[in-house]
Amino acid sequence: MGKAQKYVLLGDATYPLQDWILKPYQEDKNLTQRQLQFNYRLKRAHSVIENAFLRLKARWQILLKCDDCSLELLPTLVLACCILHNVCEAHDNPFNEEWLEGTEPTELPKPCQPAPAAMEDGRAEQVRELMCQYFESCGEG
Repeated sequence: MGKAQKYVLLGDATYPLQDWILKPYQEDKNLTQRQLQFNYRLKRAHSVIENAFLRLKARWQILLKCDDCSLELLPTLVLACCILHNVCEAHDNPFNEEWLEGTEPTELPKPCQPAPAAMEDGRAEQVRELMCQYFESCGEG
């Protein structure tokens, strides 16, 4: 789109719109087709991420019980599991679907109410609009 963008995190409607948190447009009857497509693609991306984390936790089940290691070790442990997981995926190491039995997807507690508008960053709407334009230019999918 001609403008360099930094990385963003994907959030849901309860997070404030920031230039580093991409969240969907508020669902209502007034959304344009472009905005609906943006929300759809954001939701699809979010489900890919959830699936990746589910596979990561299933392959490296130590991540399910990290409460018994020190906080100083935790970032290194998670990073090591991510690297090993990516190596396994890159080398087509078979993923055993039975591993998923011990790792039911769990919803982490999230705020129930949307963030107040005062917490939102006005510049972030420009980032979301650029991403919306980008998704539109990519076509259906």
